[in-house]
Amino acid sequence: METFEEVIDYLYARLPMFTRDGASAFKKDIGNISQFCEALGKPQDRFQSIHVAGTNGKGSTSHSLASIFSSAGFKTGLYTSPHLVDFRERVRIDGTMIPKKNVIDFVNQHRSLIESIKPSFFEVTVALAFDYFAEQNVDYAIIEVGLGGRLDSTNIITPKLSVITNIGMDHMNMLGDTLAEIAYEKAGIIKPGVPVVVSEKDEKIAHVFEKKAAELGAPLRFASDELHVKSFKLTEDGQTLEVQDNSGNVSFWEMELTGLYQQKNLLGILAAVDQLRKQGIKISSDDVRSGLANVIENTGIQGRWQKLGMNPLIICDTGHNEDGIREVVRNLGATSYKTLHFIVGVMRDKDLSHMLPQLPKDAIYYFCSPDIPRAMPSDELMRQAAVYNLKGNFYSSVKEAFRCAKLSAHKEDMVFIGGSNFVVAEVLT
Repeated sequence: METFEEVIDYLYARLPMFTRDGASAFKKDIGNISQFCEALGKPQDRFQSIHVAGTNGKGSTSHSLASIFSSAGFKTGLYTSPHLVDFRERVRIDGTMIPKKNVIDFVNQHRSLIESIKPSFFEVTVALAFDYFAEQNVDYAIIEVGLGGRLDSTNIITPKLSVITNIGMDHMNMLGDTLAEIAYEKAGIIKPGVPVVVSEKDEKIAHVFEKKAAELGAPLRFASDELHVKSFKLTEDGQTLEVQDNSGNVSFWEMELTGLYQQKNLLGILAAVDQLRKQGIKISSDDVRSGLANVIENTGIQGRWQKLGMNPLIICDTGHNEDGIREVVRNLGATSYKTLHFIVGVMRDKDLSHMLPQLPKDAIYYFCSPDIPRAMPSDELMRQAAVYNLKGNFYSSVKEAFRCAKLSAHKEDMVFIGGSNFVVAEVLT
């Protein structure tokens, strides 16, 4: 295979892929990735890492930590998923995507291994990332969990720190039907003796993390026990937040990421930085400030309450589960507009009974279906939404829904795009 497009087509066509195939592509063990990386010479052991899991917030937290590390002068790898526009978004060093040639060479060099082991698409991307980070001698890599934690392909690393963000109801068909079961899967990234920071303490499931940490001798901190956001203000460039610790000390932080849910992420990020400093990693307050204020430029993050246009205001957000939609609605409530035009598409395996009731009844809905097999047909989504008095029309594609929403919206209105990573991805593309 000579071109990047040939390689990506090969991976898409040959390998099980969660975004396309759903639960059938989720490997409930780490045997394949362990075997693959063993053959590569265990690249995951040749760089230091920070591991980030959670239902919501893990992507923003991972990008923010990577931005902070880069600001501190470290050569910083970042592995995230899924991508929105370009496959190479998943693997970056100091914000720069992995070169196409490296992807081509990796797949060609290890094609026989891929066809022998038969890993999933995700397992190949993890192995690619680990091999690239080791080859490039990164100082640190921020590794975002794909799904769950305990059985996730990324869970073969031994990090300097584990970070767990929000725990919510998502992927129940694979992770469990209760918050405690889902928390147990996320807690699976906790390693013996490795400190762990949980961003948001939920008293109903805190015992899951406490028990796991105690069993493994892993120092545990709940960021929301130590810090709280005293006040915040939305600005042209993001938001300014006043954070107070338990001793009454106050600090001010400017975040480029604008969603109100970033306030929860910030507490976990600050606690994580404090913990890393205790381990001897030199990160100054100026590094943190620069990292938080320049996360988009430093990492290329997209889709987090991202502004795409004005007059009308056009916003997209990748929140796609119960808690994610709740935060979207909270952000909508803090935004001024006359009429809301809501473009929405979802996956077949989402629990709509917890998502749809939260959506505003007074919006005009544009129901659509992203161009992947897992997507729920737009007419079916419209029928289910009607049960909750959500009114609108269905469209043949995301592109058509977006076109119609922009034509219908007046300059004082708002167009919102969400419900799925893949709806947002098609609009960004």
